[in-house]
Amino acid sequence: MDVERIASDSENVAVDENEKSIAEVGAGDAVAASHSGKLRRKSKKFLRTNSKEGANAVAHPLPKFRSWKNSRRPRNGHGRGLPKKGGAGGKGVWGAPGSEMLDEYEEDANDPNYDSEAVTNGDVIFKEFIVEADPEEVVRKCEPVILEYFEHGDTNEAAEDFLEFVTPNRTHLVVETIVEVALDHKPSHCEMASVLISDLYGRVCSAKDIAYAFERLLERLADLQLDTPDAPVMLSNFIARCVADDCLPPSFVTGASDRQHLSPLASQSLSRADTLLSMKQGMVRLDNIWGVGGGIRPVKSLIRQIQLLLKEYLTSGDLAEAMRCMKELEVPHFHHELVYETVLLALEAINTGVEEQLSTFLAELRRCVLLTPDQMDRGFLRVLEDMSDIVLDVPLAYIMLDRFVERCQQKFRLGDHVLKRMPTRGRKRFVSEGDGGIIKDHALKLRE
Repeated sequence: MDVERIASDSENVAVDENEKSIAEVGAGDAVAASHSGKLRRKSKKFLRTNSKEGANAVAHPLPKFRSWKNSRRPRNGHGRGLPKKGGAGGKGVWGAPGSEMLDEYEEDANDPNYDSEAVTNGDVIFKEFIVEADPEEVVRKCEPVILEYFEHGDTNEAAEDFLEFVTPNRTHLVVETIVEVALDHKPSHCEMASVLISDLYGRVCSAKDIAYAFERLLERLADLQLDTPDAPVMLSNFIARCVADDCLPPSFVTGASDRQHLSPLASQSLSRADTLLSMKQGMVRLDNIWGVGGGIRPVKSLIRQIQLLLKEYLTSGDLAEAMRCMKELEVPHFHHELVYETVLLALEAINTGVEEQLSTFLAELRRCVLLTPDQMDRGFLRVLEDMSDIVLDVPLAYIMLDRFVERCQQKFRLGDHVLKRMPTRGRKRFVSEGDGGIIKDHALKLRE
């Protein structure tokens, strides 16, 4: 009974709506109005509250900054924010150009063009085509990865970046680019390059690829020497280090006599690598062939090298060589020790010529921005703190310090906090200072 009542009510509502639409539209549009007047069911919107999971569902919090919403950079802080697989990976994408040639054929019985007899009889032969990348493009993509590796030093991340765009037949280009980029950098970066080649072995490139890369570098050694004069020596170090790391067979170096097509420069480089490997305990020494870089070295070793640098500079007077040796130390955080040793050497020398030479050295370092004002001031403050001990060995240390600071002030400006801490107390004057104990005329006038 209730069902009939509900049905009749819905029919009455429909009739009333038809009458209203006919009255509003007119007699001519009665047919159209009759169609539009039909009951239309609205689709029920799916809401989380309507579902069974509404009670247990937890809304995800919105990102703190809206710019993070579409950011491709990973949340863990690693990576450069580039799309994976060069934009060819992920769901619903077509893939990289030519990737359809790399896919292996898979038999699908649901395919309307599938013919099982043609496949089994051998009438259809499927060939796999590998699209090789352009060598220039591979080199162009390798360079930023190598430079970024020099900053973070993570060989695993660098290997993953190489695998994204390097094909199996282009892996030798990776080794070539690593060596070429390292030739233009400092020894610590060359050490990092050797470590990277060792970690890429077996994962990105094989021993045959590394050997082929070094053969190509030896052929172009004359061109590399134009940009890097020490290229033959550095390339021999790379080859010897790869042999020591088991990335190259020893026959690559020992069989150099069979390569008649090599230039004399390349043969000289290979012979030097053979000498490094055949020397006593050569394999152990090759671990530090590029030296121990920067702050890894002990403090005593750095202090000794700084002292030798200053003594060599005083002997030769070659300012450019002294600055080059300072750059090779690669310890910008320890330059205050260089200032400390320079000032201490000037106090102990008690020689105006030495003071002039050392003050010129500090002024040139300050002008070339190799020595920051903060490191300069820290070095002078360390001297002021140790003056009570220095004066025991050098009785005239306070006099020499005043004279050296005055020379430095004429060539560059020291910090105000250094000048404020300079000793200004009265001191006993010595006969050696020049007055000889003679009573001055102005002193007699003051007494009168």
